[in-house]
Amino acid sequence: MKSLAASTIGQYEKSVLALADYQRTIELGLSVCLRRNALPPPPLTKPQGRAGAISAIVFGSDQGMVGQFNDQIADFAIKTLAAMPGKAIAWVVGERARARLDDAGMPLIALFPVPNSVKAITPLIARILDDCENRRDRGEIDEFYLFYNRPTSGTACAPVSQRLLPLDEIWFSERAALPWPTANLPEIIGNATMTIRALIREYLFVSLFRACAESLASENSSRLSAMRRAEKNIDELMEELNRSFHQLRQSGIDSELFDVISGYESLVK
Repeated sequence: MKSLAASTIGQYEKSVLALADYQRTIELGLSVCLRRNALPPPPLTKPQGRAGAISAIVFGSDQGMVGQFNDQIADFAIKTLAAMPGKAIAWVVGERARARLDDAGMPLIALFPVPNSVKAITPLIARILDDCENRRDRGEIDEFYLFYNRPTSGTACAPVSQRLLPLDEIWFSERAALPWPTANLPEIIGNATMTIRALIREYLFVSLFRACAESLASENSSRLSAMRRAEKNIDELMEELNRSFHQLRQSGIDSELFDVISGYESLVK
């Protein structure tokens, strides 16, 4: 099981590295489009005069033996959302994280199973994006946040959050200011607004995919760390039991020898 967890971590880490290059390409495409066009209309930017809920997607796990992985991200999400004004609702990936959020009284609107491979992440993210867009169109949510564990040094991980929506003027201004790597800017073919929308959807998809992949890498790192701790505890317990066994065995042998010697001495006398 340790070998499986270690090999799985590598797959998710490679997917995250590949996504970094793809995300950079998407942002460069957005920079070219936004230099010549105004900001896209709603629902890509925050609607005015409407008070929707704050929505969040929390990435957890379905399986155990992950230490404090689920408690860590669930508590972080609960604390962060509680400090924000407005009602908070959540999508949850993983039964274990759902149980923790449910115990805290967080309103849950959807539960998704944890993907078991890199290929399984894509359909999950597509479902989340479709649900998010439908709810924004109906005016049910305005802001959308991601909460997930990100791998740090070794097998450790740390909870992080990212605001995915709305895409405000600051976000668009930062992308528009990105420098193009060459002196020749590319031309936009077709409708510029549709191109911007397509690139933004890819940006949202990549952001969600990356969060899910990093969460899965953190989950397997936590599982690997938990198994190593369990093995260490088992070794220490076995060593202590063996030591106790030898002490008891030696005590029994000593007691029998003393009885033999005492019996011999009594017969001699």
